[in-house]
Amino acid sequence: MRNVHPAHSPTPTAAPTAFVLGAPFLKWAGGKRRLLPTLLPLLPKGQRLIEPFVGGASVFLASSYSSYLLADANADLIQLYRLVQQDVAAVIDAAQDLFTPINMSDEAFRIHRRTFNTTSDVLHKSALFIYLNKFGFNGLCRYNRRGELNVPYGKPANLPRLPVSELEAFAARSTNAEFRVSDFVDVMKRASRGDVVYCDPPYLDLNHAASFTGYTKGGFSFDQQRELASIAEFLARKGVPVVISNHDTDDARTLYRKARLHTVTVHRSISSVAQTRGSAAELIAVFG
Repeated sequence: MRNVHPAHSPTPTAAPTAFVLGAPFLKWAGGKRRLLPTLLPLLPKGQRLIEPFVGGASVFLASSYSSYLLADANADLIQLYRLVQQDVAAVIDAAQDLFTPINMSDEAFRIHRRTFNTTSDVLHKSALFIYLNKFGFNGLCRYNRRGELNVPYGKPANLPRLPVSELEAFAARSTNAEFRVSDFVDVMKRASRGDVVYCDPPYLDLNHAASFTGYTKGGFSFDQQRELASIAEFLARKGVPVVISNHDTDDARTLYRKARLHTVTVHRSISSVAQTRGSAAELIAVFG
């Protein structure tokens, strides 16, 4: 991580300086692993970390709060995390046979994706989520308006590895975590003094190029971006610090004008459009 230009001194952190406690077992669009060296020192001290957009969970895995409330509007993702927390061995066993050469083709991928979108078997669906994440295009998690996962086959050059050690580490780490399917408004309403809220919403558009917001079937609108900033201001006034990451744009700076703004340049490698990969400026807004 380079080219960090904090506007103010960072707030004392609750996270360790040796920041990688565990690697996420999912590849996630907009994942925060590259941002951790800058982000973690900006997370205020507190007893519980609340993440309304937990995504790939890299911040959860790298921080050291006493407890966690980890939420996402993606029910499939939260269902998977709950199963890993409750019985990681069963998840690994269910996914094992999917990580074989016979499933390394577009035809096999389409069959498994169709099953994922239709099955009511919770364990099988969660195992398929891992398979589709590892074999799909750039690890994206994308849904259409009918709520169907529609990520295309990624044509991996080598057989992807089932992340057994990462799954086991996640399960061990999650003993003090609560996972909840919810939108950000309901989750942030649960915050009280002693909590710290970190928000990693779908990003605002950058340089007139549309950002990816298809993590759930409803997407994420600019009105929701505005509401998120408003709730962050409200919580900060109540003594609950809120940290938000987003693209460094004029819109973001306007939305977060009441926060302390820190800029950082990060490398993006997961964009579905090759021309938009590379370095991008991001903001970390600290409210409170």
